[in-house]
Amino acid sequence: MTSQSQNLAVLFADISDSTGLYSTLGDNAARVVVNACLSLIGNVAERNKGRIVKTIGDEALCVFRRADDAVLAASEMQSQIDAKRPGKYHVKIHVGLHYGPVLVENNDVFGDTVNAAAYLRAVAAAEQILTTETTEKNLSPELKANVRPVFKAVLKGSTEESTVYQVVWHQDIAALTDVNLRSHKIIPGDQGSLLVAYRNLTLRLDQTRPNITIGRDDDCDFVVPGKLASRKHVSIRLLRTHFYLVDSSLNGTFVTLESGEEVHVLRGELLLEGSGKLALGRSAREGATEIITFIRDRRSMYRV
Repeated sequence: MTSQSQNLAVLFADISDSTGLYSTLGDNAARVVVNACLSLIGNVAERNKGRIVKTIGDEALCVFRRADDAVLAASEMQSQIDAKRPGKYHVKIHVGLHYGPVLVENNDVFGDTVNAAAYLRAVAAAEQILTTETTEKNLSPELKANVRPVFKAVLKGSTEESTVYQVVWHQDIAALTDVNLRSHKIIPGDQGSLLVAYRNLTLRLDQTRPNITIGRDDDCDFVVPGKLASRKHVSIRLLRTHFYLVDSSLNGTFVTLESGEEVHVLRGELLLEGSGKLALGRSAREGATEIITFIRDRRSMYRV
């Protein structure tokens, strides 16, 4: 196994709201759209002197020798997907990219540069490209004109704030939202993954597993018996850097928070922070015995 360190531009391109895509089109049709989109992304990367390292679900990880090539590729990916509608569906993507030192091992890439690019992909909105201050400094003068500062962030591997830039790829710049440069806007940092446990099974929610389902049905990730539990009782979902409990049950989910407070969530959502316990359909104080636990793992969520 050989490894070497070199400076590369790392780019993540991810399909926005892929869960909604599968829900709307069904698994087979949605997979056709996803494959067409990933194929287009790969072709654009190659035209701009880059390559796809791997695909992870509905996203692609690409690398480029120069920051310029990565920014040009990201812009072309957005414009081509907007114009061509791969798979005959108006899909949108969001992109994060960062230029810096990476460890290359068996054609894969590792390190804080990869983590930073993955994090920016997570916080980017649909049709948005976010990059870093380091990337901006390595751009040619012509491409520096196509980026603008939008946020502050503390990136993985650093203890100091740096500027996050948006790559402007739309032809119609009149539709862009103006940036308030006087406000100090720090976007949420990488707070780590979420560990969810029930009986002898523990699952980790992060970018590779962004949601789980809990209920009586055999196809749930956690199968919980009891007539007070609905078949598809509750799900836990990763949205950018936060984890949300989403209840869709008849009797609700009782959430015991780290503070000891118990919250009854019925057909609603709750942000999960710290650690706690879940009971389906009945409070633990009322005798519920099937308990699911959750706790934040503060290690990086975006370690690829």
